[in-house]
Amino acid sequence: MDNHRKVVLNYTLLLLCLFILSCNDNSGAKNPEPNIVTAPEQMDEQSGESIRQLLAYALEHGNKIDDSIRIKLPVITNKFYNENEFSNVWSHEEKWEALADTLLDFITQSELYGLFPADYNLKHLTRIKTTIDTDSLQRKNAVIWAKADILMTDAAVKILKDIKMGRLFTDSVVLQKDTSSAVTAIMDRFKTLLQQKQFTAAVNAAEPNKRGYLNLKMGIQRFLDSMDRKLYTYVKYPFKPNDAKDSLAFIKTLQKRLGESKSIELSNDLPDTLQLQTAIKKYQKLKGIKQDGKFSESLIKLMNTNDVERFKRIAITLDRYKQLPDSMPEKYVWVNLPGYYLELWDTDTLALTSKIICGKPTTSTPLLTSAITNMITYPTWTVPTSIISKQYLPKLKNNPYYLQKMGIQIMNEKGDIIDPGTVKWTKYTKGIPYKVMQGSGDDNALGVLKFNFNNPYAVYLHDTNQRYLFKQKARALSHGCVRVQKWDSLAYYIARNDSINLKPGDSLRYNADSIRTWIAEKKNKRIQIKNRIPLFITYYSCEGKDGKIKFYEDIYGDDKAMREKYFSNK
Repeated sequence: MDNHRKVVLNYTLLLLCLFILSCNDNSGAKNPEPNIVTAPEQMDEQSGESIRQLLAYALEHGNKIDDSIRIKLPVITNKFYNENEFSNVWSHEEKWEALADTLLDFITQSELYGLFPADYNLKHLTRIKTTIDTDSLQRKNAVIWAKADILMTDAAVKILKDIKMGRLFTDSVVLQKDTSSAVTAIMDRFKTLLQQKQFTAAVNAAEPNKRGYLNLKMGIQRFLDSMDRKLYTYVKYPFKPNDAKDSLAFIKTLQKRLGESKSIELSNDLPDTLQLQTAIKKYQKLKGIKQDGKFSESLIKLMNTNDVERFKRIAITLDRYKQLPDSMPEKYVWVNLPGYYLELWDTDTLALTSKIICGKPTTSTPLLTSAITNMITYPTWTVPTSIISKQYLPKLKNNPYYLQKMGIQIMNEKGDIIDPGTVKWTKYTKGIPYKVMQGSGDDNALGVLKFNFNNPYAVYLHDTNQRYLFKQKARALSHGCVRVQKWDSLAYYIARNDSINLKPGDSLRYNADSIRTWIAEKKNKRIQIKNRIPLFITYYSCEGKDGKIKFYEDIYGDDKAMREKYFSNK
């Protein structure tokens, strides 16, 4: 027993020694204790030393400069102070620089730029600045001045980064190395800001000079003026069929959501059918939609859409503009999928606008940048494997001649047309060893003209034999390609553009009139385009129109995914 006690005692003494040694170990960085400076003229030197200590501490403690404050862009912030010998920049001799107040004012109003004030240390900065301004003892503390300086620098460089590069995909390694060109560019902008002492001018210089960006930003003030910042209950829908527990939970949640909109009295008792219908009608009247008293997917989607979420969509859309090239081509085709439209821009002039039909959510149209290379009049259509497997094969198993009524032929690997009645379709499940093709003609799914452009998705722009679908408001209906209502106007513009830009000595084998002739004669012709028109297929679920913001349906859930990944805590 005595030996056991000795072992325990020795072990305890060893731990105590190690603890004492660790407490006295000066090799690691430590969060500096308050440093009271008696003379204002000594504050800059002392706060500079505190900045050095705080940043050293942050590097060893997960970018925290104390137990509760973490800097957002440690690589750039550390790099700046290292290059500037840890000098403070936002105050001198216990007095704030005017630029400090400008920065705080900008952060407070940063929603006008689609930013979130909380992202820029606003809470900590406000508390620290108030402490310094109101507490005469703390105003002598070099450490608190150092914290304020670091947080202001961190906030400023993050603002410049977010304005220029956006916040989407910022988990890239680009900002993790102080040698990257992105870090250097942000540093240069920040240094220019400090030299010129014009914060708003520096921010505006970093912004995209894009028409859509500026129009959207112009509508933010009006949006904010009427913004309902209340957070509403999210209604999960649909509920599980034949599941009483899930349907009951849905009714309870729906009742709570209707109560939040003053459409029903909040109660612990569930509403009966009539009460629920009356409440839904009241909510529908409030929103200016058809008052049928029924809940549906569209109604629940409307309930789950609020101004807080809409502002996040504004922020996402502004950031999407920041991912475009710094300068757009002189002429280009712009397709916005959620807006269901195509625009043709020529030297800042809208030369053409057209309705479009894009891919269904299950066969979404890919986002891409390319250029239109050629056009085909009266094209043939080779049916994609996905359509064959999901749509055609099940019907061929019941009726081998199902495709003939659509003018679709089946060919073997030699290109010979085969009799579908001779094929045992039931033995195929995922695909077939045949080429399925629809010949050219007025009934062809591609219509009478197709626009090709290089892309890995086998999609293109084209006319359609279902032109009546352009009358629908929601037009996510295709298998992935983009159907263009004014395909003829686009084709004739491309032809005129080639004719106008024809170089001396060159010849052109087509013009707008020849396209009209080939279409009238139903001829299949491939037309090579000399001056390729750049093409952008994009996803912008809101845009500025006449000082207001117009929202489109998030048809593919892309914005929802971005909100959940980058802005879920906003």
